[in-house]
Amino acid sequence: TFSKHGCPPLVCPHSSSCRLFFPEDPVKIVRGQGQYLYDEQGGEYIDCINNVAHVGHCHPLVVQAAHEQNQVLNTNSRYLHDNIVDYAQRLSETLPEKLCVFYFLNSGSEANDLALRLARQYTGHQDVVVLDHAYHGHLSSLIDISPYKFRYLDGQKEWVHVAPLPDTYRGPYREDHPNPAVAYANEVKRVVSNAQEKGRKIAAFFVESLPSVGGQIIPPAGYFSQVAEHIHRAGGVFVADEIQVGFGRVGKHFWAFQLQGEDFVPDIVTMGKSIGNGHPIACVATTQAVSRAFEATGVEYFNTFGGSPVSCAVGLAVLDVLEKEQLQAHATCVGSFLMELLRQQKAKHPIIGDVRGVGLFIGVDLVQDEATRMPATQEADYVVTRLKENYILLSADGPGRNILKFKPPMCFSLDNAQLVVTKLDAILTGELGAATDHVI
Repeated sequence: TFSKHGCPPLVCPHSSSCRLFFPEDPVKIVRGQGQYLYDEQGGEYIDCINNVAHVGHCHPLVVQAAHEQNQVLNTNSRYLHDNIVDYAQRLSETLPEKLCVFYFLNSGSEANDLALRLARQYTGHQDVVVLDHAYHGHLSSLIDISPYKFRYLDGQKEWVHVAPLPDTYRGPYREDHPNPAVAYANEVKRVVSNAQEKGRKIAAFFVESLPSVGGQIIPPAGYFSQVAEHIHRAGGVFVADEIQVGFGRVGKHFWAFQLQGEDFVPDIVTMGKSIGNGHPIACVATTQAVSRAFEATGVEYFNTFGGSPVSCAVGLAVLDVLEKEQLQAHATCVGSFLMELLRQQKAKHPIIGDVRGVGLFIGVDLVQDEATRMPATQEADYVVTRLKENYILLSADGPGRNILKFKPPMCFSLDNAQLVVTKLDAILTGELGAATDHVI
């Protein structure tokens, strides 16, 4: 936002409604390359935050693809063009066969908004089931299905129903439960039943395949299949939000929902962030049945910039880099190494209550007490600040803002992992210079 009427310009990140990283001592970043960001003095930071620059900041092949296509043509998708067809074909090769219809958009929020429209048109129902602490985007329709946001705004709408987060560390069914997947899925069943008793009809279950702002949560295997049964029985569809975690980040699979088993297939998948390595592109993948119901409205779907030749060239380049540089396998290798280093830290430092993750999506849960698992919010903020002073960019999130979130560019290396954990260890043991009077 910019102020007018003779007042100095006010850019949104400096207003109270927007937030900078490290607001007390913000960093001015002027350049990025690979997994590194550079400030105006030339300081080099390891970026452990940025899951948007998926294959690395300013990857030369992605930059080249955008530049070359920009020199030839960039227009909307009302004309025939090879790029959009080629890109849809390449994406389809990564997904289960029945997810064969693609809508291209500009952002993850647009993708989830369209998914909501698709679900409602297909089912003829209105209501949505979501997980507690979920975040699905900044549009009004998505704030309404994001407890992470709506609890601080207008509250929960009557058509929104919230199920417990399948958190086996801090939730009602923990690591000692014999079958947490079934237990948490039964909570969704209970929520659906309660809604139906009030005459409500379920259109969709929206879920981040790995809940991120909820605290880097890894749902127990089998949970999605069980939930899908309850949702389908209620006449709804299952929407897997892959915006934070898709495109090989989990290492073992290309899509995070595939962690739930080969037999599980969502009805709709949404993509964003990493899909364009920073270029504004997003996608919704769904079935022919869902898309045909959407077509039956007689109202065309058109997105001015979605699926443009440049956007699709960028998307194709990202897929090329993932394949050529074997970044999915790299995520498994480096992520496993980082997890092991962090588990060693957990054994050494009682403040680390849990280390969880898969591939290059990892959370370190800081606690005040191992028994109560009370979130160590202030300590997490302190650690993030101290790491920044050591040229490592990390963030904290989760309901208690106590989860250190690792979601770096996919080129993050073994050496980067070793250095980051060495610095973390030094901070937790009080060996670094600044703030030595701070006791953790």
